[in-house]
Amino acid sequence: MAGKLDNKVAIITGASAGIGEATAIALAAEGAKVVIAARRGDRLEALAKRIESSGGQALYIVTDITDETQANNLIQKANAELGRVDILVNNAGIALTGNIDGGNTSDWRRMFDVNVFGLLYATHAVLPIFKAQGGGHIVNISSVAGRLARAGVGIYNATKWGVNAISESLRQEVLKDNIRVTIIEPGLVNTEINNHITDPISKQISEERRKSIKALESEDIARAIAYAVTQPPHVNVNEILIRPTQQER
Repeated sequence: MAGKLDNKVAIITGASAGIGEATAIALAAEGAKVVIAARRGDRLEALAKRIESSGGQALYIVTDITDETQANNLIQKANAELGRVDILVNNAGIALTGNIDGGNTSDWRRMFDVNVFGLLYATHAVLPIFKAQGGGHIVNISSVAGRLARAGVGIYNATKWGVNAISESLRQEVLKDNIRVTIIEPGLVNTEINNHITDPISKQISEERRKSIKALESEDIARAIAYAVTQPPHVNVNEILIRPTQQER
């Protein structure tokens, strides 16, 4: 059976684990040629082999998305090797939670570098390709934290509120070019995201919160992304907020 994304090329950042990995598998299952990017080359290679063993096509490109040159190379190499780019999923992100008072300022810079600038670098590089082709689709992975601010999460909130603002502004800029922009805002998801938190108290709070309810799985978010990118060209799913049933806020 033909897939809904046959002959389409999708780039997914942060694809070595979690939501990015699940999204690559889901889009490949719909027939897309997937370009998977992250810093961990061994994981990317294993994922590419898994996709290809299931009949899909995958190209992996080791990329630090916070480096503008590497982000540009990712987009240009994907376009050169596969002949086009149709979908960009800006999934790479980190959540280094902790109080602003006494906070780790290097954590703040890391979050903005990955969550905001990394997303912008890849987006900036892909837009000329989309315009030349007459269309494309950018999916930005935001968060419930892009809607609601909480104590102890303020700088992460700021990065994800930024993602939402960038996404809506961009949607208005490029709609006449037939370029779609979608924001996906997950609630609690079982991923490695807590592993990078440097503040021990904040890490404990985050882990306890995650364990207090049945969290979403990466595949749940991947299905939401697949839904958005498989709509007819005249349909732009602007925003999907997806929480676990038991998550209050």
